[in-house]
Amino acid sequence: MNLSISARNRKRLGGIVFHTIVFFFGVIMLYPLLWMVIGSFKSSGNALTSTLIPDYFHFGNYADGWRGFGGDETFARYFRNSFVISSISTLGQVSLAAITGYGFARIKFTGNKICFSIMIITLLLPSQILRIPQYIMFNQIGWMDTYLPIILPGFFPLPFFIFLMVQFIRGIPKELDEAARIDGCGYFGIFFRILLPNLKPVLITGTIFSFYWSWNEFMTPLLYLQTPAKYPVSVALHLFSDPGTITNWSAMFAMSTLSIIPLFLIFLFFQKYLVEGVVTSGMKG
Repeated sequence: MNLSISARNRKRLGGIVFHTIVFFFGVIMLYPLLWMVIGSFKSSGNALTSTLIPDYFHFGNYADGWRGFGGDETFARYFRNSFVISSISTLGQVSLAAITGYGFARIKFTGNKICFSIMIITLLLPSQILRIPQYIMFNQIGWMDTYLPIILPGFFPLPFFIFLMVQFIRGIPKELDEAARIDGCGYFGIFFRILLPNLKPVLITGTIFSFYWSWNEFMTPLLYLQTPAKYPVSVALHLFSDPGTITNWSAMFAMSTLSIIPLFLIFLFFQKYLVEGVVTSGMKG
């Protein structure tokens, strides 16, 4: 009896210690975000102070930031630009990743394993090594200051998303494919009628990651876009910081806070599918 009580107490103590540690690290991770949100309500001169709670909440910072930088363009245009770029890139990325993953997982062809291994190896290559050759190529074909260099490469699926799709598809019984083939379905019929309805968790997972990465992308739009009206939110926020003038930090924090709301809502509503897609893909072999 005493041994049972002792074991129960140790388990309870271990749970308390575990949750305390998790809470401590959670506070450390969320503090910069909380500091930014609170800073969006401070006056511009006190935005960078160490005090967390302001003496007075300046809600006008959001109106000042939304008006932009004194020109005709407001942040409504920058948000629209980000939505257009991220939505189109995500649609192409996830769609082609699903088709490519289906080819690797279900279609037998010469060099399947070799091509898949090469694709996995490319995960080790940093994206920065492609900056210069891509810039030269897009400059020569006249795509500078357009969305094409930003959106078009997004249609070529990243190895990460292909790997997710392959692992998930391998977990779907092949008997479903064989039954569909007996009914007269070809490769495309099997994909669209059998596999695609079952790919919902991993498709949503890929959509969340792709949209998140595209929304936060800074270097690529900065490299190819010269017209400020075409900037996405990630680049437009940088315009607040001007060494030649006084930076309106409060307005910058306000627009930064608004910029993370779409990502937060997507994660909030689809987190169940995100966890299911990642865990299920990781368990398939």
